[in-house]
Amino acid sequence: MTTYTTLIILSGLVIFSYLFDLLAGKTKIPSVILLLLLGIGLKQVVDYFSIPMFNFAVILPALGTLGLILIVFEGALELRYNSDKNAVIKKAFFSALSIMLLSAAVITVIIYYLTGESIYKCFVNAIPYCVVSSSIAIPSASNLIKSKKEFIIYESSFSDILTVVLFNFIVRNPKIEVASFAKLGAELTGIIVVAILSCLLLLYIIGRLKHHIKSFLIISLLILVYSVGQSYHLSALIIVLALGLFLNNASQIHFGWFRKWFIYPTFQHDIKQLHQLSAESAFLMRTFFFIVFGYTMDIYQLKNLPVLLSAGAILLSIYVVRFVYIKLVSKTDLMPELVIVPRGLINVLLYYNLPANLRIPQVSTGLLFVVVLGTSVIMSLGLLITKRQAASYNHEFNDI
Repeated sequence: MTTYTTLIILSGLVIFSYLFDLLAGKTKIPSVILLLLLGIGLKQVVDYFSIPMFNFAVILPALGTLGLILIVFEGALELRYNSDKNAVIKKAFFSALSIMLLSAAVITVIIYYLTGESIYKCFVNAIPYCVVSSSIAIPSASNLIKSKKEFIIYESSFSDILTVVLFNFIVRNPKIEVASFAKLGAELTGIIVVAILSCLLLLYIIGRLKHHIKSFLIISLLILVYSVGQSYHLSALIIVLALGLFLNNASQIHFGWFRKWFIYPTFQHDIKQLHQLSAESAFLMRTFFFIVFGYTMDIYQLKNLPVLLSAGAILLSIYVVRFVYIKLVSKTDLMPELVIVPRGLINVLLYYNLPANLRIPQVSTGLLFVVVLGTSVIMSLGLLITKRQAASYNHEFNDI
């Protein structure tokens, strides 16, 4: 394959992804489904013509990590904090925490019933299925009303962070003791301190950079801090969320010393530029991640009845837990919150980070693929139904 052929393919994939985003805005079909199908289609073409290709599975975790950082950062940069938001933040946090723990418990039982493995191994393998993927949820909520959009951004971001914390904690502590929780508390305290210092340092750097290239430097430093934190099994996603929130709300801090050292004349312009660049970079990473994920999947797993039945049981548990929580605890509208629980990028990353000795053969990438695809299809149908109901209501209201 020549250099020009490679460039044609890469640029064509980005153009397709852009068209898929436009289509998603009009039809409510998540672009992730179209990207997955595109990856699957490319795989069939490559196999049919016996074209030698690179092993894309090798770069999948790196693409996913970059996409996760940029998507959470972009979402946080859209959130404007004031005291009125405390209620929605609290609600989103407890929703993410409660649904994650309940889903983990139910899916653990399902995996135990299917495999007969130890409860510990079943629980570890259940965790990747419990997290709401912000990489799909946040873009899918873009056309919702402001209050629902903010809730989805907060909830999916908290879901990512809390699940990563739980995953790291369980993997490193096969036997949970009091000392395990003490260590977890110390690590979380440390990561919060690092988050605060990173926010101040990066803002200080932004204000004193004279070079016209700023945004890519800030994003690179953010990726560096995240990677260093994750290499020590710290929940560095907290830093990403904190930095986005901090930068977008720093102008609301009115301490004299803070405004003197950290707020400068072109601050708002730089933050707007950073938001734009992070959004476009997130789009690029999301595009290639889901295409590669679709390319690496074995679609013949869709013919495997045990895999389909297992995926169906997991999907049912996801929506039953969500339904029960909305009805009994949050007591809000069922739609569209009920269906905006997609699985995607973060779920794949957690699965690939499972130690080899803890993986259960029956809980395979094929099962994960079916669950990711299933939640995306259900979400697209739910959003489409919600859109039609809203349009019908508005039409009836206008006729009065």
